[in-house]
Amino acid sequence: MNTKVWKVDKYVDNLENNPQVVDAANFLRDNEVVALPTETVYGLGGNAKSDAAVEKIFAAKGRPSDNPLIIHIADKNQLKAFVAEVPEKAERLIEAFWPGPLTIIFKRIEGVLSETATAGLATVAVRMPDHPVALALLKSCGLPIAAPSANSSGKPSPTTADHVLDDLNGKIAGVIDGGATGIGVESTVVDCTEAIPVILRPGGVTKEQLESVVGEVHVDAALTDEAARPKAPGMKYRHYAPNAPLFMVSGTAKFLQGLVEEKRQEGLRVGVLTTEENARLFEADVVLTCGKRAELETVAAALYDTLRRFNLEKVDVIYSEVFPNTGVGHAIMNRLQKAAGNKLIIE
Repeated sequence: MNTKVWKVDKYVDNLENNPQVVDAANFLRDNEVVALPTETVYGLGGNAKSDAAVEKIFAAKGRPSDNPLIIHIADKNQLKAFVAEVPEKAERLIEAFWPGPLTIIFKRIEGVLSETATAGLATVAVRMPDHPVALALLKSCGLPIAAPSANSSGKPSPTTADHVLDDLNGKIAGVIDGGATGIGVESTVVDCTEAIPVILRPGGVTKEQLESVVGEVHVDAALTDEAARPKAPGMKYRHYAPNAPLFMVSGTAKFLQGLVEEKRQEGLRVGVLTTEENARLFEADVVLTCGKRAELETVAAALYDTLRRFNLEKVDVIYSEVFPNTGVGHAIMNRLQKAAGNKLIIE
């Protein structure tokens, strides 16, 4: 399969009628899969009403079939077609954060969406992306679009079209190159089917921001307790992993440097994931900075690209500093824990 690439300038007016966007929308209507930029990461989109389209998404990614997909819409009125009810707290979150990096779980109407897209669950996860190209594509095709991240399952999510092509070239119909994404980590997933909303995945909207709108918000126990069963099926899988084993290190720079030296003495090529403030503290075969520690939003934006850069450097092992587990740091640490398979070394 030849993967078509459409280059689209997100700053151009009337994107909905842009010939490149219209062409990509036609692919979606024909039940092909197309990678598209969002404000978080690139998504791999397919017609959420079509089993054939959704099965192509799973096949391209190599994604487990019990891992439901997030449905993307351009207008909240689209919810009426497949959502059984919009609770009052969900409505408040929609008004505050849509379009944006927030996915809300609702009870669904049966018989509208592909059962494969929802993994047969009685609920559906929905978001409205805050990206002009994504919104234009959704409006142009007129469909709810199922779209997980556009990468091979388990690998770092893509934040550029080149990342998508690295993983999926020849496996998907096309990719819209709308430039680099902004936030860099996926959307926050919050379950609004219960009286108190529950965060199932931390992301671009923080717990503090959610609570400022709806009051008390719980966090799924599985996010802090490895033994707990996750409420979101996909959260039980390893994600975001670079090719080399990744270890998180909680301790001083001197302690982390000692770990580096031990592996280098064994003849291994060692990488360190750090921040701009701390880069000078480490000597390793490869030292890559991932934003500024004082501005965790920059770490989130650069995380997946940094993990992919280690693959290009062909290191044998990677040590990463850890980050405060508050605000967007919660999302960063969640992704690092998944990438490392929860391998943590404590001084």
